Amino acid sequence: MSAHDKTAAIEAAALRSDRFRFEREADWKRLEAIVARMDKGQLRRLSDEDVQALPVLYRTVASSLSVAREISLDAATLAYLESLVQRAWFVVYGPRSSLGSWLRGFLGGGLSRSVRALWLDVLIALAVMVAGAAAGWLLVAGDPDWYGSLVPGGLADSRVPGASRETLQQTLEAADGSTGLSAFAAYLFSNNAQVSILAFALGFAFGVPTLMLLVQNTAGLGAMLWLFSGQGLLLEFVAWLSVHGTTELFAILLAGASGLHVGRAMAFPGELGVLEATAAAGRRAAQVMTGVVLMLVVAALLEGFARQLVGDSVGRLVIGLFMLALWLAYFLALGRHGEGADK
Repeated sequence: MSAHDKTAAIEAAALRSDRFRFEREADWKRLEAIVARMDKGQLRRLSDEDVQALPVLYRTVASSLSVAREISLDAATLAYLESLVQRAWFVVYGPRSSLGSWLRGFLGGGLSRSVRALWLDVLIALAVMVAGAAAGWLLVAGDPDWYGSLVPGGLADSRVPGASRETLQQTLEAADGSTGLSAFAAYLFSNNAQVSILAFALGFAFGVPTLMLLVQNTAGLGAMLWLFSGQGLLLEFVAWLSVHGTTELFAILLAGASGLHVGRAMAFPGELGVLEATAAAGRRAAQVMTGVVLMLVVAALLEGFARQLVGDSVGRLVIGLFMLALWLAYFLALGRHGEGADK
């Protein structure tokens, strides 16, 4: 190509770019002005016409960007349009609230509403967990050799069949100092976090592995209940466990219900398609799982400090029952205002 041809091509491209901008620039400038005001928090200063025109203007500018890329307009115009489309996207489709506002909404009713929406799955998971604990008790009562298979070594320690009452009693006593308070709590948090995550994740296999995991996890609890009951320490063990256990087991229950909820949506999508039903169930269950993580953190703190620093069974039971009542009140009562309208 000669120099004259190159010059002509450049001039044609510039003319094409100028014409393209001239025909559409008014919409670009209007969208830019609206986005700038919204970025500054001046939404109330926008007219009703501007608010209504925002999504239309966004689609128009996005279309302009698409055309500009196809016809290879100048780099400056492309960069301007890309920046404007990105800013407008966050205004049109981005989050409508700050992290603080979202957290207030989540803890102030969003989480509890999501948990109540899983009520059937919660009842099923609860029944399975109770059945698992009963099965664990019956298995070790019939053959103590089952104990090692049901209770992980990190949890068993000296809590094993054949241990004396004094040995088992010592495992329930409060620590004199802070040494070792966090180690067992960290182990429990890690173990139960894994159980909760797996219970949720395995729900995508129609919920069956989730139910099996709940049975396996609570069977170990049933085995330990049998062990302490055999030495006349059942009440003491329940009190020792209740401090963090009411929170921890509640969290595992909700994690299992979340996985089961997703599995049920896949198996029985109802009027929706499988993908739509699963996506809706997944969003609801993911919100519950966020609460599960927070509950496990609370349980770890109770395990690491409250349970170890409170030595008598009555005090431990009071803490455990108080936490259970607190969670029940939170999940059953909070955020009911306007719930019927949402449905």
